[in-house]
Amino acid sequence: MPGTDIELRLLLDAIYLRYQYDFRGYAQASLKRRLRAAKIHFACETLSQLQDRVLHDPTVFPALLNFLTVPVSDLFRDPAYFLSLRRQVVPLLRTYPSLKVWVAGCSTGEEVYSLAILLKEEGLIERSLIYATDINPHTLQLAAAGVYSIDRLAGFTENHRKAGGVSSLSDHYTAAYQRAIIDQSLKKHIVFSDHSLATDSVFAEVQFVSCRNVLIYFNRALQDRAIGLFRDALCLGGFLGIGSRESLRFSAHAGAFAEIDGRERIFQKRVRR
Repeated sequence: MPGTDIELRLLLDAIYLRYQYDFRGYAQASLKRRLRAAKIHFACETLSQLQDRVLHDPTVFPALLNFLTVPVSDLFRDPAYFLSLRRQVVPLLRTYPSLKVWVAGCSTGEEVYSLAILLKEEGLIERSLIYATDINPHTLQLAAAGVYSIDRLAGFTENHRKAGGVSSLSDHYTAAYQRAIIDQSLKKHIVFSDHSLATDSVFAEVQFVSCRNVLIYFNRALQDRAIGLFRDALCLGGFLGIGSRESLRFSAHAGAFAEIDGRERIFQKRVRR
C-alpha cells in the first residue's frame, strides 16, 4: 500500500475516533482531491502533519469539515427533476393526510427550500414536515438561516420557471441588503438536524426521501448503507429521488424499488418485493 494511502487511512481513523465523523466509506479519489486543497489551506506538507493538527488543535477539524463535505447547490437545481416530482409524485403525495419528507445531505438548504416551495405551490405545505439533515454543523446553520446572495436570484428564478413554478419565486423570499431571505412560512415546516448516513440510523417514517449528489461521494458499501436507510425510512409506496449521476442499479437494495422516472432518478418503494 502506498504511503499516502496509509496516511489517508490513519487520518480518517483519527477523525472517526476523535470526532465520531466517519469518512472511511467515502470514495477515495474524491477525498484525495479535497484533502490536497486542505493541505494547502492548513500549510501541511503531508496528511500526517494534517492528522497531527486535527488531533491536537480543536480549531482545525471544524474548518477541515468544510473541505470534506461539498456544500454546492442551487434552488431548483436540475429543474426537470422538480418538474417530474410535480407531475408524477405530487398527485400521489396528495393522498396522504400528512406528509413527512427527508432531505438527506441538505448542505446549505437550497434543495430543502425548493421542495418546500413546490409543496406550498401544490397546496401541501400546511400538512408537511421536512427533515433536513447534514453532517456539517456550519452548513446546517447556513441552511436554517435561509439567506442567499441576491446575485444568485436570476438563476434561481429561471430554474423555478423551468421546474413548473406556478407562482413568482419572489413570493417566497424577502430581498434586502443584497440578500434574499427565505420566508418564515416555509421555515416553520422544516426541522434542521445533524445526521450521518455513515453512522446514524433511521429516525422517522417518511413518504419521500430526496438525497441528490451525495451518493457519488460514497464507496459501494456506504452507498448500500445509505440506500438501506432510505428503504427503511420510506413507507410502502413512498418515493426516493437521487442525483442524475447516481444509480440504484448495483445496490443490494435495488429490488426494493420500482423506477418511476429513470431519466430523473425517481423511484418508488415497492409494496411487495
